[in-house]
Amino acid sequence: MADFARVVSQYVDALAVRTFAHSLLEELVEYASIPIINALSDDAHPCQAMADMLTLAELKPDLAGLKLAFIGDGNNVAMSLAEAAALLGVEFVLACPEGYEYPEPFARAFAARFPGVELAVAHDPRAAADGADAVYTDVWASMGQEHEADSRREIFAPFQVDEELMDAARPDAVFLHCLPAHRGEEVASGVLDGPRSRVFRQAANRMYFQMALLESLVQDRSAEDRLRF
Repeated sequence: MADFARVVSQYVDALAVRTFAHSLLEELVEYASIPIINALSDDAHPCQAMADMLTLAELKPDLAGLKLAFIGDGNNVAMSLAEAAALLGVEFVLACPEGYEYPEPFARAFAARFPGVELAVAHDPRAAADGADAVYTDVWASMGQEHEADSRREIFAPFQVDEELMDAARPDAVFLHCLPAHRGEEVASGVLDGPRSRVFRQAANRMYFQMALLESLVQDRSAEDRLRF
C-alpha cells in the first residue's frame, strides 16, 4: 500500500477511497503526497454526512438548534453524522435496538473531541423522533453484513420509519436516507416517496459537495506538488 500511495500520487491530484478497514485510509494518508478522501469506510462516511448537512442547510438555513434523529444502528453514517452535528450545533440522537449502539472506541474518541456534547442514544424510536426537524435512516445491514441480513430484519423491524413514526416528529420535519433504500424494510414506501421525503435532493447534493471538496483540496496544488513522492 505504501508503494501504491507513492506511485498514484504522481498520476492523480486526489484519491477517493471506499474500503472496509479504516486503517487502509490511514496508511494511504501516511505515504501519499495527494489528498486522500474517505468516500466510505467501516468507521466513517464523512462525505455523506456533510452532503446531508448541506441538504438540511438548504431547507432550514439556521442549523444550530435543529434536531436530527437517526433511526438504525450506530454505523459509519451515524458516527459521521454525530460528528458533523456536534461541529454545527445540531442536536443528534441515535435510536437503535439494544446492542447496536456506537462502537466503544468511537464513543471514547467523540467524548474526547467534543467534551460537553452528549452522544445521545435511545432505544425507543418514537421518543427519538419526538420534536425532530429531520428523521434519517439507513439500511439495516451495511456492506459486509449481508450474512446478518435476516436476523437484522427481525431485530430492527420495530425501528422502521413509517408514517406513524414521522408523525412523532415536527409537522414540517423532513425524511432523509443515504440510499439505496429497501422499501418496506427500514422505511415504508409511503415515507420514502411521500411529500416529506428529501432523499433525491439529498442524493444530488452528494455530487455538489464532492465538487466543492475536490476544488478546495486541489486548487492550490502546484505542478511540483504533483510530482513529489
